[in-house]
Amino acid sequence: MTWSERLLPQTHMSKPISLIEAALPLLTMLTLLIVGGLFLPIGTELLVFIMFIAAAVAGVVAIRHGHDWDAIQRSTGEKFASVLPVILILLTIGLLIGTWMFSGTIPALVYYGVQLVNPRFMIVMAFLITAMISMTGSSWAAAGTIGVALMGVAATINAPLAATAGAVVSGAYFGDKLSPLSDQTNICAIAANANLYDHIRNMIFTAGPSFVVALVVYLITGLATDAGHDASTVQPILAEIQSAYQINPGVFLPALIVIVGTFRRKPAALVMALSSVVAIIIGMSLHGFSVQHAVISAINGFDVSMTGLTQTPSESLTSLLSRGGINSMSSTLILIIAAFLLAAAMDVSGGLNKLLDAILSKANSVTGLIAASLASGATMIGLTSHGGVTALIVGGVFQTAYREQNLAPENLSRSLEDSVTILEPLMPWTVSAIFMATTLGVPTLEYLPWAIFCMTGWMFSLLLAAFYPLTGFGLKPLQ
Repeated sequence: MTWSERLLPQTHMSKPISLIEAALPLLTMLTLLIVGGLFLPIGTELLVFIMFIAAAVAGVVAIRHGHDWDAIQRSTGEKFASVLPVILILLTIGLLIGTWMFSGTIPALVYYGVQLVNPRFMIVMAFLITAMISMTGSSWAAAGTIGVALMGVAATINAPLAATAGAVVSGAYFGDKLSPLSDQTNICAIAANANLYDHIRNMIFTAGPSFVVALVVYLITGLATDAGHDASTVQPILAEIQSAYQINPGVFLPALIVIVGTFRRKPAALVMALSSVVAIIIGMSLHGFSVQHAVISAINGFDVSMTGLTQTPSESLTSLLSRGGINSMSSTLILIIAAFLLAAAMDVSGGLNKLLDAILSKANSVTGLIAASLASGATMIGLTSHGGVTALIVGGVFQTAYREQNLAPENLSRSLEDSVTILEPLMPWTVSAIFMATTLGVPTLEYLPWAIFCMTGWMFSLLLAAFYPLTGFGLKPLQ
């Protein structure tokens, strides 16, 4: 019995699956993504269509190997239930955006940001600010709050939106990855049986160079861009924001609640819900918005018409304000269900086990071991969208292999971070990527080339492993 058969529950193992059959659903998905991207914009609709087709292929493979639809449904339900806390956060982010528009929190952040941020430094500032905020331990909270405001500033001053979104994603995952307050950082350390602070210190070897590369790229890109604004383009929208809202320190209270709640490690969904309630109170008491508009903002999203502006609002103001609400996440939930159908079918068929066993068989050297753990983490997170489960399974499997190569457990926990944690937002079908694309308003494949930190971590991890036999640098030996 293979390691994966022992760790991952299977419904039937009488008909061994071939490697080609195991990979067929993934190959189908990748092929359709490439072909579809040549003719259609890769939005949520196309992704849902592709994911259902890939899931159907995986289902056919599972049925061919003696499994039934009930088994796939049960597995899908189990996977969905396992990420329920993440789903709740997803919904509360939609609620948060709608109510923060209602309270004037995001418009106020944009109001001051437009006046303070030089367009040429917009991208690098987005990276640094989000990195700082995400040190509270939540990449999603950072992107869903300050990230949304930064995208509003970028749109207003004509900064590149894809590059700004990529910088926000990079910053969000840099801070989250190195924060001792992050659930995922703690889980990766536990999964590898590593000390938390040893794990964080060891991540500097890959996170440090990735941070520097991202900083340089964002700085050069900003200096080379033609983005800019003058009074004639900026002042009108600032005047519109002033006309629509009472801009004063009170509108920042909802943001303060999220920051304090996150630092104190309170449940994210509850903190955001509380922040939304306070935002609704502020919107009604300070700006004079109605209860009806409060409910609509929370459920369907804020609409610029609620401001009661006497003049027709500009397209820029409409684009900034008219968004959010719980219902804005509905298409995201459908895509998540499609992704879990694919993962469930591959799980019950034994396809996922087959792929991971094939990867593990290549781990016969230090470089091969690092590559195998990175590939296993990326494969698992791409199919489960559950960082905790993926880290615990992959970490449990590779612990012995790392000891045999005389490598400390912090190297394994770092490999988990460099694959499971930071690669998920680059895979368009995963929960994190869907969340980032929906929240920031930029499709995954558009911000992907600019998510420099997330793209380079695994590269430095492999580079250090390849040169370790010669340099003895970058990997920590077992004590």
